[in-house]
Amino acid sequence: MNRILKYILGSFLSVIVLLSVLYFAFSRPNQILEFNDPYHQDRPLAEGSKMMVASGHPLATRVALEILEKGGNAADAGIAALLVLNVTQGEEASFPGVAPLLYYDAKKQAVESYIGAGKAPSKATIEYFQSRGHKYIPTLKYSSQLVPASPDVIVALLKKYGTMSFGQISAPAIKIAEEGFPVHRILLRNLNINIFKRLGFSILLPYNAEIYLDKKWWKPLYHKEKFSRPALGRTLREIANVESQAIASGSDRNKALESVRKYFYEGPIADRIVKAHDLNDGTMTKSDLSTYSGAWEKPLQGKYGSYTIFSNQTWNQGAVVPIALQILEGIDLKSMGHNSPQYIHTVAQAIELAMSDREKYFGDPSFVNVPTEGLLSKEYANERRKLLQSNAFGKTPPFGNPFQFQKRNLSFKAGIDLKKNSSQTGIPKIQIDLSDDKKPVDNNSSSLASRSSEEDLELSFWEKTGRIGRDTTYLSIIDSEGNSLSLTPSDFPQSPMIEGDITLGIRMTQFRLDPDHPSALLPGKRPTITPNASMVFKDGKFFMSFGTPGGDMQTQATIQVFLNMIVFGMDPQVAVNAPRFRSLNWPDAFSPHAYYPGRLELEKEIDSKYGKALKELGYDVIGRDAWEYDFAAPCISMKDPKTGKLYGGADPRKESWAEGR
Repeated sequence: MNRILKYILGSFLSVIVLLSVLYFAFSRPNQILEFNDPYHQDRPLAEGSKMMVASGHPLATRVALEILEKGGNAADAGIAALLVLNVTQGEEASFPGVAPLLYYDAKKQAVESYIGAGKAPSKATIEYFQSRGHKYIPTLKYSSQLVPASPDVIVALLKKYGTMSFGQISAPAIKIAEEGFPVHRILLRNLNINIFKRLGFSILLPYNAEIYLDKKWWKPLYHKEKFSRPALGRTLREIANVESQAIASGSDRNKALESVRKYFYEGPIADRIVKAHDLNDGTMTKSDLSTYSGAWEKPLQGKYGSYTIFSNQTWNQGAVVPIALQILEGIDLKSMGHNSPQYIHTVAQAIELAMSDREKYFGDPSFVNVPTEGLLSKEYANERRKLLQSNAFGKTPPFGNPFQFQKRNLSFKAGIDLKKNSSQTGIPKIQIDLSDDKKPVDNNSSSLASRSSEEDLELSFWEKTGRIGRDTTYLSIIDSEGNSLSLTPSDFPQSPMIEGDITLGIRMTQFRLDPDHPSALLPGKRPTITPNASMVFKDGKFFMSFGTPGGDMQTQATIQVFLNMIVFGMDPQVAVNAPRFRSLNWPDAFSPHAYYPGRLELEKEIDSKYGKALKELGYDVIGRDAWEYDFAAPCISMKDPKTGKLYGGADPRKESWAEGR
């Protein structure tokens, strides 16, 4: 008996040793590349006299500067850098996802916004999801996917403001995708889940795992290891070749660029997308793609002293920034002291008031009558400022009534049944009900408690297997002519990818299945997405282009960095380095729309000094580490209005990098 036990034990140990040897042998890193990874590294203030670039990754910053030095402008450099970010940060901002844009034309001295969020597919209705047992829009499925927006943004920007061809500006990204780049800390964080989670990812989303794990679910990533995206390189080269063929056939620049757009939305790539949806209970049709278009639009704006803050329209959350800043205007924040308990309490309340209005009013302006004039009026800000109180709100504060400050009339059609019309496109705009305008936001319908049992199982399994990719990235440029770009690309491989390393993401999850919500799902409608772009003028002249990744933290970080610079006189790098706080006192923008009443999270330096004092004000305080990526990562390109000198800042919470010439 003892001999048998010894034999069994010996065999078991031999198997373990063999598996360990095999694991070690097949889990070695690929080629290690030289790379000065700036993650969590302090860096000097970037300075320049002709051009400035600040982006989410050093390679994107370098490529943008190279394009500018070759004679390209902010539009050319912006698209080149965008595509590099799609390669190097594809798990956070993948091709061809969302890309909210602001562009400053120095000749016209005007800012324009471009709609960089896709529309809901024609089969995507509230009934579609409810009939499949969903109480919110799930991840992991083709039905998580919006019609892609970024290719439309790329072509529109290059046609209107660019000078170079798509082939020229895509060449650096293609080279990096095919030849590889070093694994950086954020990529490592996003992909280096444990072996069991990697196996789960491979089972749940096999093609995604093939792209990101190279079919080697057992192999971890290593810092600075060579990582390539050959399939994405081939896709971009395929698109660039279409343009080259059009030029060779005699097409002018604009027609050649339009052939790029047509190839994506009407050609082979569209066919691949539609086929995948047809075979997998998806929602997207060929018509959804062939008829898709974004548009140039007038940006929204608000004032803080001599500063004008620009944002995109309410298909994203960007207008929260000027709304909150106008509530804070006139308050002596400087005397409170930077990041003191009273300062944090005051700023957090202004943010919470603005976010309450986001929840009540923000939606696709093609479908929802959003009272933007009222929301951004100084009179409305004065009324909202009166709600600031000595203690924490404790729950989402009441939304206001901006309609009474709306000078222009909004045409409403009352009594629209969204449930009846949710399968139709082009329905009338909805009326906002103000009958309970003093009641706090009801979060019960969108809380974690409302999940179906199927969704509980799915979410639990997904959380246990690990979410591959999250967050967003950002890009800011000032060129030698004074033009500037602010661009916030995003989308994650948390739904099935399309052949060719094409990620359509999960932005459908920022819709609500509540027909009374302004971001309620309707075919052809855009959700109120979190990625947004910001720009600031001082005394009527361009001052800076800035923005950040970070979901619901984006507007909060933007506000804090703005105040760091304008109220406390910090330079851009010091402003982004400074410790931050974030409120979670409203339903999260992503499904399942988690809600933490009164929650206030503090980075380490603030928590150690003032965490107790803020708890005494009634906040549910949670301390976090220093330079946490959850606290966003703003980038800034700034022009001194007096000297004309350029400055840049890039947040060390991620791989961000700013550099000038």
